[in-house]
Amino acid sequence: MASISRRQVVRGGAAAVGMTLSRPSVHAQTGRQTLRFVAHAELKTLDPVWQTAYITRNHGYLVYDTLFGTDEHFQVKPQMVDQATVSPDGMKYAFTLRDGLSWHDGQPVVAEDCVESLKRWGKKDRFGQLLMAHTARITPIDQKTFTLELGERFGPVLDALGKPSGNVPFMMPARIASTPPEEQIKEVVGSGPFKFAKDEWQQGQQVVYRSNPDYIPRDEPPSGSTGGKKVYVDEVIWRHIPDAWDAADELAAGNVDWWEQPPLDFVLKLQQHPDLQTFVADPGGTQGWLRPNCLHPPFNNKKAREALVHMMDQVTYLHWAFGQPEYYRACYSVFACGSPYATRSGAEPMREHDLERARQLVKDSGYDGRPIVLLHVTDVPLVNSAAIVTRQRLESIGFKVILKGMDWATNLIVRARKEPPDKGGWNLLHTWWGAGDVANPAVHFGLSGAGARAWFGWPDIPQLEKLVTEWVRATDQTKRKQLADEVQKVALSEGTYVPWGEWVQPTACRKNVRDILRFGAPIFWNVKVT
Repeated sequence: MASISRRQVVRGGAAAVGMTLSRPSVHAQTGRQTLRFVAHAELKTLDPVWQTAYITRNHGYLVYDTLFGTDEHFQVKPQMVDQATVSPDGMKYAFTLRDGLSWHDGQPVVAEDCVESLKRWGKKDRFGQLLMAHTARITPIDQKTFTLELGERFGPVLDALGKPSGNVPFMMPARIASTPPEEQIKEVVGSGPFKFAKDEWQQGQQVVYRSNPDYIPRDEPPSGSTGGKKVYVDEVIWRHIPDAWDAADELAAGNVDWWEQPPLDFVLKLQQHPDLQTFVADPGGTQGWLRPNCLHPPFNNKKAREALVHMMDQVTYLHWAFGQPEYYRACYSVFACGSPYATRSGAEPMREHDLERARQLVKDSGYDGRPIVLLHVTDVPLVNSAAIVTRQRLESIGFKVILKGMDWATNLIVRARKEPPDKGGWNLLHTWWGAGDVANPAVHFGLSGAGARAWFGWPDIPQLEKLVTEWVRATDQTKRKQLADEVQKVALSEGTYVPWGEWVQPTACRKNVRDILRFGAPIFWNVKVT
């Protein structure tokens, strides 16, 4: 009966949920002000360099700080850096850290920490790999200054250091940053506005962050991940509530303050509740991905990957994943629609979604009938629905399919496995990326053809790497646009991944929660609970 009652809370309309009185999130005995947040997934991985998952990135923004940040207008500005100078030929950068920076263990932040952090990040992140391939050396000069000297021209140095998502270049103490990037860090020590309360981390239930009293914010208005990171709450508690009905009930009752990603079919009822509000925190939107594993049959064969592009019908995917057209749109570009590099070059197979052509490509690939292992994330509604659509479409073009069910956090571990599908690996997965992570060839993990160094799926496509390298070296915008068009043509013809459309995701909070910053990740500084 409890389950039915929860559904009635949301389905019954505003009158049913409106009877709950709003109450601020304050501990009665201590007077500490707490912001309770329902995250989109369980936090299992704490290393934001080892993992690109957004849940880990979001954790990173609480704990760590960055040399540069990106504001709400996508402009890169200094954060931990006080001064940056560039040589007249653009080949040498010098960075001086601002005063008062310290790690959560009380030690001062020094230039060596930043150098080691950049080196580790540069081995994993897509943009970082490109930057490091053009860098001759990064060297600490003194306690507060370090230099980056290019070996070859690379225009977007500051864009790389201030990138807002994917593997964000978060700064860590040198002793932690020296961990090989293939291994996860053992300690969570940052210099950011919140401290991770390790002893109170209950996997599957909650994560606790406490305000950092030693953090000195910049004396500037906050914008995105830039400006003054002033904290107005004593602690942030992330709760893991996988059932959407339970999350809606808790938000309506005032037991949580902010729900990161309510399913769209809940949004209308939430909007009708007198104590709740919804808004789109990231107007740039999100792109869905269908990603093949290029290491194992059948998708180590280009023709099998091409079949995925021809079978794609974005409207069908978006309809089943979201159901509300006002929040989604088809987009036949690997670059975010609305971004400077959005293009339809080479996208005819996606626009036409020719199943007969896809069936022929499956036959031509030599597919032998072995079932495809499709990772099926069951606790994130949008990718849960996408997996069901993918299975139906795969079967319609001649593939046999096994749905391998798991929660999102487990999927983050499984997708890193390179073993064959019958030994714990996989053939296909679904994921999503914010517009900032698919805005150009340098940040876009789906456009890497770097083989073992590429994002999960590991396509080895030298032509793609060559085009992206030419893009970062180009200084003329017309040339960059031409190269981006060529990048898309190669990526779609090779089937590195298939985009299945774009959408915007509303977030929901109680009306006594104010001043949430608009950004691609949930930001907890500047937030006030009244």
